[in-house]
Amino acid sequence: MAPPSILVSRGPSEQSKYTWSPFVTKLEVRLRFGGLAYETDDGAPPKGPRGKIPYAKISKEHGSSEMVSDSTLISQKLVDESWATDLNGKLTPARAAQDLALRALLEDKLYFYLIVVGHMNYRTMRSTYYGQGTGRFTWQEIFKFETQIWESVNALLMASKSQSLDGIFYVLGTDQPTEADTTLFGFVISALVCASGPETQKLVRSFPTIVEYAEEIHKRYFPDYEHWS
Repeated sequence: MAPPSILVSRGPSEQSKYTWSPFVTKLEVRLRFGGLAYETDDGAPPKGPRGKIPYAKISKEHGSSEMVSDSTLISQKLVDESWATDLNGKLTPARAAQDLALRALLEDKLYFYLIVVGHMNYRTMRSTYYGQGTGRFTWQEIFKFETQIWESVNALLMASKSQSLDGIFYVLGTDQPTEADTTLFGFVISALVCASGPETQKLVRSFPTIVEYAEEIHKRYFPDYEHWS
């Protein structure tokens, strides 16, 4: 089956540069892990099917196209249509559960901690995050929670690196990347490039193994992208 034409809308951003959104980078690295070519444009959240970025226009060989939103749903669509391999296809059920748990930790916990610590426009959505739960904690408490997550990620990566026979290593210690790597790489890059989160940026840079993890993936899969340093 011929691969589709994929146009990823990333939000306002410069070409060949990482964006602040961990979910945009998550999708881009997922496509590159799968060897799928794609193009990008700015787009805007209101134009997407779910009112958020990223979203993608997927065009088939015979001319029909579909707009799909949400990084996870876009990736699943590509797998379901046999355009992309299932990164988790060879994992045991227990390892697949670990992969899912790590993604949930990052997407459903760390994401909201980053907002409060200063990553994004927290003030305008304070009531939303209070209802979600994160806004009920102090800044200091949330930063401690965030630190614990990055410490745990660092421990996983250090263990994986010690087992790797290659320069590159993946978070679950596998020979090839899994879906957890798409999410983790997205969050690490977001922390490294987002100037509005200096505390998080400093924290992540204090873990050499986390930075090395991002460096190795960057070198292999994003040679055309500007480095964050």
